[in-house]
Amino acid sequence: MTTIRPAFIDFEASSLDLIASYPIEVGICMPDGSLHSWLICPHVLWQDWSESAEQIHGISRQTLERDGAAVSEVARALNELVPEQVFCDAWTFDSFWLHRLFKATRIRPAFQLESISALLDSRQVRQWSATRQQVISELGLPVHRAANDALILHKTWQRLAVEDHTAVPTTKFL
Repeated sequence: MTTIRPAFIDFEASSLDLIASYPIEVGICMPDGSLHSWLICPHVLWQDWSESAEQIHGISRQTLERDGAAVSEVARALNELVPEQVFCDAWTFDSFWLHRLFKATRIRPAFQLESISALLDSRQVRQWSATRQQVISELGLPVHRAANDALILHKTWQRLAVEDHTAVPTTKFL
């Protein structure tokens, strides 16, 4: 039986407003643990900005305007890199920001976004939060940066999957 080797994605955003917010950074952790991330230059129609969100992720709008990649460049890169399915830990928010990114480009995502809960059994769900905190502590990386948070998802999943010693069939997710 083949075990699934998931990829993980995380977004940082202008705010948590699910009407006006937009993605400002996206990070992916591939199944092999390699990381990719992009700062996203705000689309001309994206005006929402939260100072409190900026305090959390530490990314200014000026930094995005200066150093961010165009939304179309980010969407194309994601379509090239991300496997058929990618997992996140905040599906409501992440799916909104993913949709917002691709809608602005008029490009369709070539992959499906799923909640990490689709990978977890009931024991793993109960252990997720504590295991995640342990991984964060061990890695010593700042949270609320997209690539770091995607890596934390990867390492947390890896630890729970190894502890579980049960193979998860890939056909379950196809």
